[in-house]
Amino acid sequence: QVQLQESGPGLVKPSQTLSLTCTVSGGSIITNFYYWSWLRQRPGKGLEWMGAIHYSGDTYYSPSLKSRTYISRDTSKNQFTLQLSSVTPEDTAVYYCARDRARTTTTPVDRGQGTQVTVSS
Repeated sequence: QVQLQESGPGLVKPSQTLSLTCTVSGGSIITNFYYWSWLRQRPGKGLEWMGAIHYSGDTYYSPSLKSRTYISRDTSKNQFTLQLSSVTPEDTAVYYCARDRARTTTTPVDRGQGTQVTVSS
């Protein structure tokens, strides 16, 4: 069974870039037909789909975050990463990485435990 684990700093200063890595075990990120996604849940709000990288390497982003979001992967390490630039306190959230055959789902079949990121000076 595939397992996903998020890692990265828990505290980021405003205007900086938030960088998170998802390490995948039990399955390859180049497995046919899967999307590898990043989601977040801000305080008091539901899960928000941020973007995804397809097994083919194609990337897709939420229109509301597209200008600040970049997703990449390292197939040799079986990892994919999220970079969110110009962060503000509004980006404080629990961030999740996930896998699903659907691109923009907020109920993925596989999801990491999540990592808290706080944006504060």
